[in-house]
Amino acid sequence: MATPVKVYGPTMSTAVARVLACLVEKDVNFQLISIDMSKGEHKMPDFLKLQPFGQVPAFQDDNISLFESRSICRYICDKYADKGNKALYGTNPLSKASIDQWIEAEGQSFNPPSGALVFQLAFAPRMKIPQNEGLIKQNEAKLRKVLDIYEKRLGESRFLAGEDFSLADLSHLPNTQYLVAATDRGGLITSRKNVGRWWNEISSRDSWKKVVEMQKSGSN
Repeated sequence: MATPVKVYGPTMSTAVARVLACLVEKDVNFQLISIDMSKGEHKMPDFLKLQPFGQVPAFQDDNISLFESRSICRYICDKYADKGNKALYGTNPLSKASIDQWIEAEGQSFNPPSGALVFQLAFAPRMKIPQNEGLIKQNEAKLRKVLDIYEKRLGESRFLAGEDFSLADLSHLPNTQYLVAATDRGGLITSRKNVGRWWNEISSRDSWKKVVEMQKSGSN
């Protein structure tokens, strides 16, 4: 059996969850290595050799080290192209380009406002940090505009990049999960006909259910 790849970080991290979902979709054996960020383990010298910015996840595949969750996911799909979900990162240049453009949309347009809302609404109360109502209002307005574009797109195709579930959809799972399950702003997603239909479908995948179970069980 091949040596499992290693993922460093807590399952509650949206970026770590993104990589884990990709690994499960691709049926790649992995080892999850706990990093206690509350104790500053992500800033220790040994970890910084893997992730120079002191963030999670860090990723190792034999002698290869990578960071940044979306790049890790692309690598997994290319390296293990014949395993698991073979269409996850497209099967030709056009499908890959379509997937890439929606991954970029997620990273640049969806992630900033949704991530800000998740932090303010889900994490700040747990961390005993005062919520910033101005930031919440500002980022909710930004996210609505993004989701208006998604609503139109998902009225034209089953998934963001076409008729197959792909990394483009998978990349949205972690933040959207928190928005829907851990805040009072889930209606931003579920109230839209096409976005709601899409969310129900992608969040019902066995791969994502497994990641959510890992989060609930406290796997780190």
